Parts: sequence; structure tokens; C-alpha cells
Amino acid sequence: MNVFNTAGSPINTGALDAYLDRWARRNNLAGVSAYMLGPDGQRHSWNYGFRDAQESIAPDSDTMFGIASMSKSMTALCACILHCEGKLSIHDPVVKYLPDFSVAGQPREAVTIRHLAMHTAGIPPMEPLEWSIAMNSEDRSESAWLLSMRRTAPNRMETIEQLISYIASCGYHTLGAPGEVMSYSNESYAILSYVIDKAAGMPLEQYMHERIFTPLGMTRTILDNGIEASRALSGGNITSLFEIIDGKRVCDDAWSILPPFRGCAMVKSTARDMAVYYRMISNFGMHDGVQAIPREAVELLCGKYHALHELNAMCMGINKRPFSGHVICEHSGGLHGVSTKGGLLLGQGWGFAVLCNQGEEDMDELMWGMYNAVLGLPLETSHRWFNPIGVPFSAPEMITGTYVGHEGVPSVLTIEEKDGRLLRTRDGATTEFAYCGGARFLSYNPEKDYDQGVRHEFLIRDGKAWGVRCGTRVFERL
Repeated sequence: MNVFNTAGSPINTGALDAYLDRWARRNNLAGVSAYMLGPDGQRHSWNYGFRDAQESIAPDSDTMFGIASMSKSMTALCACILHCEGKLSIHDPVVKYLPDFSVAGQPREAVTIRHLAMHTAGIPPMEPLEWSIAMNSEDRSESAWLLSMRRTAPNRMETIEQLISYIASCGYHTLGAPGEVMSYSNESYAILSYVIDKAAGMPLEQYMHERIFTPLGMTRTILDNGIEASRALSGGNITSLFEIIDGKRVCDDAWSILPPFRGCAMVKSTARDMAVYYRMISNFGMHDGVQAIPREAVELLCGKYHALHELNAMCMGINKRPFSGHVICEHSGGLHGVSTKGGLLLGQGWGFAVLCNQGEEDMDELMWGMYNAVLGLPLETSHRWFNPIGVPFSAPEMITGTYVGHEGVPSVLTIEEKDGRLLRTRDGATTEFAYCGGARFLSYNPEKDYDQGVRHEFLIRDGKAWGVRCGTRVFERL
């Protein structure tokens, strides 16, 4: 069928497919499935590469992939639906449901469900998710990362009680008062999963299935903290997992297992189902003419209760940003053998999904190509919101120093001034540091373009940065 952009002109889907093919080949991806779904049943799919170890079976729109952290908005939406049903309030303190929960240095009642969902509970980057993966996932090759995680893990990090205990006693500084600082937290979503269990009176897995997947007809989507149920649901149409190691592609079926982090990263789905999900959010809960999800729940998730910031804002499990007169909401995901991105045009009836079976890959430009096609823009149009402004930063002494994050193997970030330039060194690798206005910077390789960079935003108090948001995680100054 013909597909039309937001201006009512036909989309050249052949040109879009050629753009996506070029990008996938250039980046040596294994397999990708992409889908966009719009008003009046408009749809377009694109599939590339392979899903099996023999590299002989192509993925299709019903191939099941891991979606990793794209799961988070579904977990947050469950909390929002429960709020609308009167079974919890997103402003309830977490201790109402999990009495042993606390964040060091804050009153026990200070952290609310909304703080968890917005990554503003004050929980700093820490190790438990990676400990849980390393200690519970099977058939993993013994990499340096895996050996380090297994050597440092205090336990298997397989229960919510172990996670709650570690958050309370880890000794890392809390990142401000609850609600003050956004720092992406997998631990917050682990806790949120168990709050939903209590409030719903049933496991999150069942509630998500009954209140989201079934009403939307997402028949090939499951929250599975393992892989066997996903394999059964797939009927065999499920991908293997690929990584690039020492320049070579390797394949396995060693799916990540991380018991307490269920609602954080454990949904498996298809590009078609995920496009349906995101279109529903775009339509404020409407699906095929029916109010399948309460409108108020979607408003709580990413709508009118979240200010539209100049660059980008974290809502509840999903980002929100302005672009070319439109509002885009989106989120990415990554695990072993999983690289994904999903998004929507808020209020315009368009949902998008890109699922890849190769780990440590960036799906941004594939997604941008689809956004741009629908918006009537050149397919190569960049959506980067950190861009160098071509002038030096006036107060380098405020940000020079060393910062550390403890998510997995500790990561050390050093900012120094040399010959009038700011340089950024992370874990031994030095890059240029370009000023982007405010307290924002972009690290980049001068042999490439700025789009290869990592975003940094310094948190300055009393003339000195106490931390830096590196990507989405806040590293604390040593």
C-alpha cells in the first residue's frame, strides 16, 4: 500500500529501504527488523541480514528479538495504569510496598514510585545489573568483563532482597534529593517491578500481558526472565545472538538472565508488535478505534505532565524531545546480542521500531531514516541534540578533574585542559571535547565527525562541577 508522510505526500519507500540497506552494510550488522505503522493502517517493513548461526535464514517482521531497555516504558505504563485504577498512586512512597527499601542519606519515605520511573530516586550508577547478568546467564565466553564481575559479586544478585540490601549499604553517595537529578538507573526499574507485583496482586509478567499485550493484539510479545517461554511463543522464529569480538562476528544463544531486573530489560518481541505499541502511545491509548489503554495513563507516561524541554527530557521510561515542529518520544535498548530502538510521533499516530540481533550497535540512524521519511525530510538528516557551537568554554577550571561511575567495572573519566584545548580521557582512551553551550560537551574523534561523540553535561554547584552526566549516567567527581 502507499505510505504518506505528515504533509500528505507519498513516501519513496524504495529510497528508504536503500538508505537502510546502505547503513546496515556499512556497519556490518547481522540481522535487523524494522517496522513503521501510521494512521489509517499505513505500514512499511524492512528486514535485513540473518537470524541464525549459519547465516542462512532472514528475519521477518514476526521474528522475535530481545528488546532490552525498551521494556522500561512498558513497566512504567503498568504503574500508570494501576494509578488510573486506584490500586496505587505514582506519588506513593516505595516503602509502602517494599518496607525494607531505602536510599542512603535520605528519609525512608522520600523516594516515590514516580522517582523510580523517572530515574530521579538519587540512586547512583552501581554494579548489581551486571553482577546479575554475569552470575546467572549461562554459556557465556569467559571475557575479562565476565571474570571481573564474577570475582567482585558479593552474591548472585538474584533476589530483590539482595538488591535492596546493596542499594542501602553500597557506600556510594546519593545523587541529590529524590527528584533533583536524573541518572539512568536499572536498579530503579528492578524495584519498580516488585512494587507493581504488590499493587496489582499478581506478577508483573501477568499484569503486563493482560493490560498491554492482549488489548493491543501483541501476540508475539512476552516478559520472560529467561528464554524458554519466548522460544515456545516464537514457534521457532526467534533470533540467535551476535557480537563482534576482535573484529570477527561470533554467534551464540546465551540470552541474558538477570532475575531481579525483570521489568528493566527482559521483554522479547517483534518489530511489528513494537510498532503497534508505540503507535498506541502516539494515539494516547487508542488502538484500532478502541481506547485500549486509559488516556490518562499515557499522559502520565510521556504526555502533558512532562515539560517539553529545549533539547531532551526523560519522562517515565521514555525520552521526549522536540524536532522540526513535532514531538518525538523514544528509547533504545542494549544487551548481549541485542541493540534496539523504538519511537513515536506524539499525537500523530506513528509508531516505529528497529530491532537488531548484534550487541553494542547504535540504531539511531536507522530510526532517524524512518522518522525523516515520515516527516518529509532528507533521509540523512541528523537528530543529534548536542552540537558544537564553535566557541571555547569560559570556565574550564570548573569542570577539569576526575569522575567515576560504578556500573559494572568502574569507569574513570578525566577532563583536562592542554594547550588551550579540553581533552576527555575515559578508561585510558583520550578524545577531543567540543563545547555545545550551557555546561554541555561532546567527546569526539577528530578523524571522524561530531556525530561519533558521547554527550556530557556537567552538574555545577558553587563554582565547581560535583558530577557529570555521561550519556545518561551521572559520574561523581573524585
